[in-house]
Amino acid sequence: MPEFSRLAYEHLLYTLPQQYPEVKSSSLRLFTTAAATGLVEGSVWFDNGLQLRVRELVDLSDGEILDYSYDVLRGEEPVRWYDPQPHPENPELASTFPHHLHEPPRIKHNRKPAPGISFQAPNLPTLIADCVALGASQPAEPPAENETVPSN
Repeated sequence: MPEFSRLAYEHLLYTLPQQYPEVKSSSLRLFTTAAATGLVEGSVWFDNGLQLRVRELVDLSDGEILDYSYDVLRGEEPVRWYDPQPHPENPELASTFPHHLHEPPRIKHNRKPAPGISFQAPNLPTLIADCVALGASQPAEPPAENETVPSN
């Protein structure tokens, strides 16, 4: 499990394309909101055509994620999203409570457990592995003529 200090987390955020060959580029940035609290925002683009949008509120003094939202898209089409909104009424989600993901069909109501997602460790390695696997199971479509994908 990767270290969860500010220095280690910033290193992970700012070197994603060097650490993961499937990552085409990243706009992830850590913004300080208080002495030990920060906001991570941005996107990660993959060679397989997927985009991972990230928003995390992190407490780097305790090494934990306070809240998050992760969205996986192909173009503007939602493929999957992850959130920690508790659903105690759904026993299928108990194994990773409160962490879960949404995926088609009926993406808003189709919830599944999200193994590897937590508040205590960086979730990016798990999310990147999920995006790589999703891309392998769903062939990439070439970008539309007017679509641009940032590169580092």
